[in-house]
Amino acid sequence: MARSTADSWFSVAAAAADCAAAFGAVYLAIWMRFESGWFSIPFGTPLDLYAGYWKLALAAAVLAYGAMRALKLYKRPQRGTFHAHVPRLVRGALTVTVALLVGVALVRNYYNVSTGVVLVFFVAFSLLLLAERLLLFRVEILAARRALPTNRVLMVGTDSTAARLARCFAGDARLRVRVSGFLRSRPGETPDPAIAPENVLGDAADFRSVLEALPDVVQVIVTNPPADSALLYGLATECERRMIRFNVVPDLFRMLTLSLEVETIDDVPLLGLARAPLEKFRNRVAKRAEDILGAIVGLLVSAPIVAVLAYLVKRESPGPVFYRQTRCGYGGRTFTIYKIRSMRQDAEAATGAVWAEEDDPRRTRIGAFMRSHNLDELPQFWNVLKGDMSLVGPRPERPEFVERFAEKIEHYMRRHDCLPGITGWAQVHGLRGNTSIEDRLHADLWYLENWSLALDLKILLRTLFAVRNAY
Repeated sequence: MARSTADSWFSVAAAAADCAAAFGAVYLAIWMRFESGWFSIPFGTPLDLYAGYWKLALAAAVLAYGAMRALKLYKRPQRGTFHAHVPRLVRGALTVTVALLVGVALVRNYYNVSTGVVLVFFVAFSLLLLAERLLLFRVEILAARRALPTNRVLMVGTDSTAARLARCFAGDARLRVRVSGFLRSRPGETPDPAIAPENVLGDAADFRSVLEALPDVVQVIVTNPPADSALLYGLATECERRMIRFNVVPDLFRMLTLSLEVETIDDVPLLGLARAPLEKFRNRVAKRAEDILGAIVGLLVSAPIVAVLAYLVKRESPGPVFYRQTRCGYGGRTFTIYKIRSMRQDAEAATGAVWAEEDDPRRTRIGAFMRSHNLDELPQFWNVLKGDMSLVGPRPERPEFVERFAEKIEHYMRRHDCLPGITGWAQVHGLRGNTSIEDRLHADLWYLENWSLALDLKILLRTLFAVRNAY
């Protein structure tokens, strides 16, 4: 999206606030280390306690700017929620702290400062950074909601991708986008139900007259390219002549958000699909280490909760406490998943495998509470420790559903290229239960192509607040 003047000013404000937070965190760390009484001081308090630390504070401010810029935390307009940015902010604070420790070690013979102050700096800077970024985040949202949309967009295509983009633009005021209308890619094309008929302004062949009637359009987005390549070229040329931004959504974006790579063989460029991160051995090892550590901690922390829930389940409803069910995992292979039973023992005796639905009458009272807070999933830490599942990944489906979806939905089986997860990118976006399988698959494939340990941490944090469609 085009960057507005307000976005530029907010980037400057964020940079200034980060530098100020880093500078102030050094002096807060000095107070915490020497004057708060929270730490022992075996060698006594130095003389001129605060005066000698201005160089360290200045270095911290410069490093903070560099670290946050490298992590793209000044990019505007911002997307997503504040807590989605927290892992990168903490990572930036840790990067600055490590850089300061290395720098202090290198210049210790010329400039002596307390290593303890630098270590406490991490806590102080993290707190100040999160506080000022939260405040700035709120201010940006309020300012965006009060501002008029400055980016007018014309969409060429009336398919589900166009509808999804329109929903995204309407739902995030920070993008400052207003969709001026849609053009059908082909005559007679049936628009997606989410696109109002009055917003369809004609066919792609009418683009010149439509652009004449909409002089405030600053961007054209083609979501479903016309079959006539000459028509697409003419549209791109007209946009260039009018100095309008022109973007095309690749066909693969419908279901497959893969990155591309270019390989050259004897000066002949080959464009292909890049390897997914989890296809690399070192990444699989890192993810498995994350899973083992997380599963052990999860089992220890959740054990008392599981014990209480087991007692409540047994008291309310006859039958076993734990529920075993066959699911499809890595490579499409089946495994047994463990859950705390949240429904009657005979819940599917008459219907067979069916989706859970909102206010499902098959749930017990304690089961409804557990499902709304994701507590029935706690035994799956055992699945993670066994290696059947991961902490984060596409949710495993039942074989009956997988067989049905694999026949109807292209690329569906690609979600089985990694271990299924207790939580995932789709779940934290409310894509669970009786929601669109295509949207869920799109989220799962995006996760596979953009995996990182930091993304897993972000998803785990967001899971604590992900209760939408949890039934």
